[in-house]
Amino acid sequence: MYPTDTEEKKRPLNLAERIYQQLKNDIFDFQLLPGDRFSENEIARRMQASRTPVREALYRLERDGFVQVHFRSGWQVRPFDFRYFEDLYDVRTLLEVAAVKRLCGRAGLKEQLAGLLTLWCCHEGQRLNDSSLLAEMDEDFHFALLELSGNQEMAAIHRMVCERLRIIRRLDFTQQGRITATYDEHSHILNLMLSGNAEEAAGFLSQHIDVSKNTVRHITLHRIQAAKSRYNINIRAD
Repeated sequence: MYPTDTEEKKRPLNLAERIYQQLKNDIFDFQLLPGDRFSENEIARRMQASRTPVREALYRLERDGFVQVHFRSGWQVRPFDFRYFEDLYDVRTLLEVAAVKRLCGRAGLKEQLAGLLTLWCCHEGQRLNDSSLLAEMDEDFHFALLELSGNQEMAAIHRMVCERLRIIRRLDFTQQGRITATYDEHSHILNLMLSGNAEEAAGFLSQHIDVSKNTVRHITLHRIQAAKSRYNINIRAD
C-alpha cells in the first residue's frame, strides 16, 4: 500500500522533530558543548537524514536560543552566557512575584490551589524522587501561578522565558537535597499565599528562585568543565 498524501506530509515533520529533540538532548547533556561548531552535513550524516529536516530542526533550535548560525562557517552551540541567563531569571522573578501578589487574598484561592496543595503539601513518604519528573512538576508549579493570575500575556511570556532557562534549570534536581528543599519551599509558598500575606509570599518566592539560580549555575559550570575534561582525554587517547 502506498502512503497517503497526509502521511507523506507528516514524515519530514516527524523526522525534523526527532532531530530537534535529539540535538536538544545532546546540548542539555553536554554531548554538544557550548561553543561547539558543526555543519548541517555533519548532522545529516549522523542522523542519517537529508539536510531539509536537519535545517528545519536547527532553525527551530536557533529560535529557542540554543544554537547560532554563522552563514560562512556553519552552526554553533550558543556559548554559555550567564549574564543572559541571569537576565532571564530577573524577568521570571518579576512575573512570578506579580502573579503571587495578584493571587494573595483572592476569594476561593484555596480551591484554585487545590491541585498544587495536593502535590506539594504531602507527607514525606509520598514525595517523589525522580529528578526528570520533578523538573517537570517544578516547571508546572510555576506555570500554574501565572495561569491562575489570569493574565494570559504574562503567562505566555513566562512560559517562553522558562523554555530558554530549561537547559540549566533541570540540573537543579540532580541533587537529593534540592528535591527535598523544593517540596518544602513550594509548600511554604502556597501556605503563605493562603494566609494572604502577599509581601512575605512574594519575598520568599523571590528567594526560592534565587537559590535555584545559584545552584544551577554552580552545577552547570561543574558539568561543562567535566565534559571538557572528558573530551580532552578522548582526543589524547585517539
